[in-house]
Amino acid sequence: MARKLKAYQTSVGFYDLAIAAPSMKAALEAWGAGSNLFHQGFAKESEDPAVVAATMATPGVVLRRPVGSDEPFREHASLPTHLTDVQHDHKKPHPRQKKQAPQQTDERATREAAILFEKEERRREAQRKREEAGEERRRERRRQAIARAQEALDRSRGEHDKAMAAIEDQRKALDRRSEAEAARWDKEKQKLEEALRKARE
Repeated sequence: MARKLKAYQTSVGFYDLAIAAPSMKAALEAWGAGSNLFHQGFAKESEDPAVVAATMATPGVVLRRPVGSDEPFREHASLPTHLTDVQHDHKKPHPRQKKQAPQQTDERATREAAILFEKEERRREAQRKREEAGEERRRERRRQAIARAQEALDRSRGEHDKAMAAIEDQRKALDRRSEAEAARWDKEKQKLEEALRKARE
């Protein structure tokens, strides 16, 4: 069964925000709030007929208007034109705003708005899952690239170690040949020098 929606309003940065949602928690999640703005006095349920009508027309969609202005809420709003003139207090209503009687909405419109909200909520959830899946694919590609690079490094290091071991073996063999040749030459030289000495006598 579709949940009944209410209009909620807050301000973030340069914008006033409004949304039709079934609960304060759902509104905070849609706004991306990191704390409970309602408990802090920075957000409220709106009974302004214009706000209620705008949010109920696009339930679940965060609507904006320049902060502190009386412009209608839209999905895409321009920045405030006179930021220095804006005196905005989250805890107090805008001085030109007057509390108005709650707008009477028929049951059918309320149900349709609730259904649209749930549709928008499912769309956001599907978008979040797509983004998470995309991020997981990017992480997996990085893991695979790191594994390939590590494997190539290990393989190259193994080939280098093998080549150095072969060179070391060859060096030792050359050292043995050099020592053997030096010993042979010492013996040969002694015999030849002895023969030369006897020839001179």
